[in-house]
Formats: sequence, C-alpha cells, structure tokens
Amino acid sequence: MSILNKFRGNKSKTLKIIIVGTGKVGSTIAGKLTEEGCDVTVVDKNREVVEKLAETYDIMGVVGNGSSYGTLIEAGVESADLIIAVTDSDELNLLCCTLAKKVGDCTAVARVRDPDYSDELAYLRDKLGISIIINPELEAAREISRILHFPLAISVNSFAKGSAELIRFKIPADNYLDGMRLSSFQNNKDFNILICVVERGDMIAIPNGNFELRSGDIISFIATPRDAFAFFKKINVETRDVNSAMIIGGGKTSFYLARILSSAGMQVKIIELNPARCEELSTLLPDDVVIVNGNGTDETLLSQEDLASAGALIPLTGIDEENVLLSLYGMKVSPGIKAITKVNHINFSSVINELELGSVVYPRRMTAETIIKYVRAKKKSLGSDIITLYNLSNDRVEAIEFNVHDELKHTSKPLKELKLKSDLLVACIYRDGKAFIPGGNDALQPGDAVTVVTTRKGLSSIEEIFE
Repeated sequence: MSILNKFRGNKSKTLKIIIVGTGKVGSTIAGKLTEEGCDVTVVDKNREVVEKLAETYDIMGVVGNGSSYGTLIEAGVESADLIIAVTDSDELNLLCCTLAKKVGDCTAVARVRDPDYSDELAYLRDKLGISIIINPELEAAREISRILHFPLAISVNSFAKGSAELIRFKIPADNYLDGMRLSSFQNNKDFNILICVVERGDMIAIPNGNFELRSGDIISFIATPRDAFAFFKKINVETRDVNSAMIIGGGKTSFYLARILSSAGMQVKIIELNPARCEELSTLLPDDVVIVNGNGTDETLLSQEDLASAGALIPLTGIDEENVLLSLYGMKVSPGIKAITKVNHINFSSVINELELGSVVYPRRMTAETIIKYVRAKKKSLGSDIITLYNLSNDRVEAIEFNVHDELKHTSKPLKELKLKSDLLVACIYRDGKAFIPGGNDALQPGDAVTVVTTRKGLSSIEEIFE
C-alpha cells in the first residue's frame, strides 16, 4: 500500500473523513464532501482511480485494502471523525466500519445493498455501532414509488415524516396558471400550497409576490398529499392513477420496487435477460409479480408484453443510455405513459433534463445527500440536527428540514418580525403530527421540524437562516 500526499494543508477546524471505495458512489461523495470543506482521504486498491481522485479534488489518497488495520492506520483512522465504506461488497463495508470503530473514535457509515440484509438494518446498526446504513437501491425504489403517486410530477421529495411533499411540476401550455402573479395565487384560498422555486430556462428563483408564472415554467411546491391532489384538480390538470408498471431490468432496485408496488396493489411486470435471475426473482417476489425472461430493449418483445397499455415504464438497467432510450421509446409508443428513468452518471444531468424524459432518479445523488446531511449536522451541536436534505434543480437549490431546539432564540416570535436571509423560504412546519404552510403570524416552537428551501448552499443549522 502507498499514500498519495495531495492533502490541502492545515484544517484543524474541519471534519476529517475517510472514504473506503472509489467507485461511482465513492467518487461522487468525495467531490461533494470536498465542496463542504471537509478534509477527505480516499482508500482503494485501485491505484489509478485513487491517483485521479487525489489530483482532481486535491485530497489525500491511500492505495490499499480498506479492511486492513495497517491501511486504516495509514489513512489516519485514529484521528478521523467519520469513515464511509462504499465498496461493492456489503460485508467488506461492514468490516471496515467495525474495525474503524475499534481502532479509532470515529462514527461510521456503511453502504449495504443486499436484500438479504434489508430487514436487519436496525439490528446491524445497533450491534455493530454503525451510525448510518445506506441502501441506495432501496431509496431509489421508494422515490420511484412516491413519484407514481403523483404521475404528473417530475420529482417528489418527502418531508415531515411523509406529511408534506415537495413536488416538481411543469406548467402545461395554456394552463390556468399562465400569466398569474404569485400574489394572486397566494391570496386564492382554494390553493393550500406554497410555490417555493421556479425554473425558467437557465433562470432559477425563490419567487416573491410580484413573480408572474408562465406556461413551461417548472415549479416546485410544497403541500400535504391531499392538498397537492386538490391543487392539480383545480388547475384542470388530470391526475390519473397508475395501476400497472413495466420494469426493465431485474436488479436490486427492481426487486425493491416490485415489492413496494405489489404491496400497494399495483400490477407489476419485470423483463430480465438473465434466466437465473428470473428464477431468483420469481422465488423472492409475490406471485402476482410477472417475471418475463427476455431482452427489454427488443421492440418486438415490448410490443408482445403490451407496453402500450402499461401505466408506467421504469427502465432500471445498469446502462444509462439504455434507460434513456427506453423511456423515449416508451413515451413515443404510448404518449400517456409515465416514464421514470434511473441514471447513475450525474455528470450530464443538465443535458438529460432537456430530453423530456419524464422523471429521472439519481441513486448516487441520494446517497450523497444522506451523507452530507449527516456531515453538516455533525459540524453543529446535537440540538441542531438536519433531519432531511435534498438537492434540487441540478444542485442549484437545497431543501432542508431542521429540528428546532430549545436554545433557539428566535422561537415564539412571528415570522414576519424575524429577519430571514435573502433567497430563502420557510416552506413548512411540522408540529404535533401535522404539517402546515406557515404565514407571517406563525412562530417557530421548540420541537418543530422546519423545512427551508433556499438557493444558498451549505446551511448546517436552523440558526443560519436568520440575519
């Protein structure tokens, strides 16, 4: 093993983080945490990848086995604040974290993807002392299932323990909202939602009352699920239920998604090329899930399996290009179909967004969001934990849910009397099991969970939203 000294200098006030595994997820996390100002060390047996990351992000790299005591010592585990294990092996990730906990005083995050462990995650966290166990495929499946509840949405992010949703939606041509000022919208008592973000071409805004909506705008609004359905109905946008889904590819995400959708009463069909995997899925999944052995990119097979009548097409192969082309093909064959595309590489997300693919899910981004949320909370006191964090609009907007702790001096004062930072919106408050959109006369209270939407990056605690 060898060490690559690309360390950026003395940063005694920042978190020291070790990332074991430099695949797609590890590389993404390294970049994100460097942007967060952390001191990052990457560990992997692949010298070429380690050297590239060390050079790209000006960080330290160690070439070696991340489950080796000597390698972890060389990486600085004894003084590390956090270790993140995201190799391709669940068992290796768990071993890395367990060893690091024994050797150093760091907290540990492990990626565990195998469905065999999915019902044991709480046990593993408790017995092994691991702070977070991440399953990107399961989280991607959950996001896809949320989108299918709102087929018109581009994306759906959940807050307030599922009591509120931040929904991204494109205003159709000649819609009721075209030309409406936001002040008129907000004064309309029929709309119990809050528009938080508007995207128009390359422009993005946290809008004020003078902002005028247009057809083609992509808006992100927050609402309870019931109020979101009512909003779509009142603006004469058809909200239809998706009763059937065709999934292309039989990987881990497909397994988790089929299990979720089947339990919700949806008809699910999976097309998978590998016969052995088909046999495995037919054993693991409920009997009402149809497993088809075949090439999901074959137009004849898709026609035979009646793609045109499917409510949703969800390409979940391991190849981004196939997923993109399948979604485009599905929307051509069946214009009313709901397409949801999984994309692993996020480098070209701006180009992908221009392809009108319907909804796009990025599992790597979800994993990075989970870790950044934890890192920011760890920088602050225990009372200012971040509950939830989402990156929106190609990472130009963050939606963050904070705990309100007893020490916050701004509680019990009406929001209209507080000086909030610009480009920031208090979008939702969750209190006593209910979520609501706050008005100027509402006040924060200890114990609340508060959702903030902002174009500012790097907020770590609720205190930072005030001037």
